[in-house]
Amino acid sequence: MPIRLIFIESEPSMMQEFGGLAMSGLSLLGSLFVVVIGFIFLAAVIMFFIDITQSRSAIRRNYPVIGRFRTLFSHLGEFFRQYFFALDREEMPFNRAERQWVDHVCEDGSDVVPFGSTKVLNTGTSIFANGLFPKLDDDMPPKPDFIIGPQTRRPYPPKSLFNISAMSYGSLSKPAIQALSHGAALSQCYLNTGEGGVSPYHLEGGCDIVYQLGTAKFGARNSDATLNEDKLRKICENPNIRMVEIKLSQGAKPGKGGILPGNKVTAEIAEIRSIDVGQSALSPNRHIDAGNSEELLDLIHRVREASGLPTGIKLCVGQVGPIIDLLKAIKTRGDSSAPDYIAVDGGDGGTGAAPLPLIDNTGLTIRESLPLMDDLLTEYGLRDRVKIIASGKLITSADVAWAFCAGADMVNNARGFMFALGCIQALKCDKNTCPTGITTHNTRLQRGLNPASKAVRVHNYIKNIIKEVEIIAHACGVDEPRELQREHLMIVQPSGRSKPFNQVWDRSRYH
Repeated sequence: MPIRLIFIESEPSMMQEFGGLAMSGLSLLGSLFVVVIGFIFLAAVIMFFIDITQSRSAIRRNYPVIGRFRTLFSHLGEFFRQYFFALDREEMPFNRAERQWVDHVCEDGSDVVPFGSTKVLNTGTSIFANGLFPKLDDDMPPKPDFIIGPQTRRPYPPKSLFNISAMSYGSLSKPAIQALSHGAALSQCYLNTGEGGVSPYHLEGGCDIVYQLGTAKFGARNSDATLNEDKLRKICENPNIRMVEIKLSQGAKPGKGGILPGNKVTAEIAEIRSIDVGQSALSPNRHIDAGNSEELLDLIHRVREASGLPTGIKLCVGQVGPIIDLLKAIKTRGDSSAPDYIAVDGGDGGTGAAPLPLIDNTGLTIRESLPLMDDLLTEYGLRDRVKIIASGKLITSADVAWAFCAGADMVNNARGFMFALGCIQALKCDKNTCPTGITTHNTRLQRGLNPASKAVRVHNYIKNIIKEVEIIAHACGVDEPRELQREHLMIVQPSGRSKPFNQVWDRSRYH
């Protein structure tokens, strides 16, 4: 059969119209390209004259326009290191392995991993000494009663050994505080308000609340930052408020009062704190009415009497002498004058904005201050009277178990919960530009933080931390984490061999 080829010819007018449209499009693109190039050239010329005439930056003056790339690359370097160049265990302040672990447990992922550990056992690394006969998970005796402030009008039996550390409304956004409050309620742990006072969002979830009185005493202050007992009494009538914490210092800035930049002081925050809108909230370096041990004990007594609640102090340990003086003053007055607990914070930073010299160079880390405080209270016969709460970079189950070995009765954490809320360690906490909506009051950025879903992540974080700490405790042969002792902890020495912590720790160095 012959094959016929049929050719369909297009109308000449259609081809011409199509070609005309194509040429018009190309012409438009060409014109747009010229405009863009012209704009870039004009901007470069303007920047050239700005750079060559300014005197603030020598680089920009000597290398106009090109010198600007140094600043750009410096900012981008932080991003590229985090995602492309930094190894899993080398980034600061928290490395990728730690952040991914928190994210994994917050999603309630599996607690098993394949093919061995990637952890490098450097000098000082802690290793738990597992027992020959570990405890069976299904044969656990009832946990003993644990009560803080049994002599107060409203003693507090905390239900969780892992709790949410101090984070103020102001430092954190409204949806972040809401998520923490609801997550704490799901987990039956307490939420510390931070020094910014009790906000409606702390109370929203119905969880247990620790009301922190910072040096400015926001919420219970007179105009001169002294204590207003009537305001304190009224606040503590709320049944969800279970303890009061007098903050002497914190790890981010020991010896320096709290700092909330003015661009984060909204009308609502100003009302809660009784300060002016838009003005930076700068707390005094210490409590106006507590300049020595005797005055501090007086303040503790006034707070405890007015609130009817267990009352503790929070501090970052530095000089040991003043702490010894405080313990001596307690023994002189009587053990009942002691704080009901001491929250020991590490000196290696925290969630708050602070001057770099203080973050980097002041205060003992929790690795030193916690066992030291345990020893001091034991030495002065106060260890049974005063509970110890550890805080400071303890974001993993291994960190928390270490704290129980070193002397803690409970553990607080802040930055781990920021990771649970979705923090990516962008280091923009003080800029009001936090990309995850956690530390900003920009409503557009807050929109990405859903309190309901983040509350579940907070709950999962707490649940899995406690679960894994109990796994470590059972492996060491004890019934529950508070029974862990220093002999359950091995410390790697410079030789590569390890020694029990109770043999390595030398209390006499601090006399």
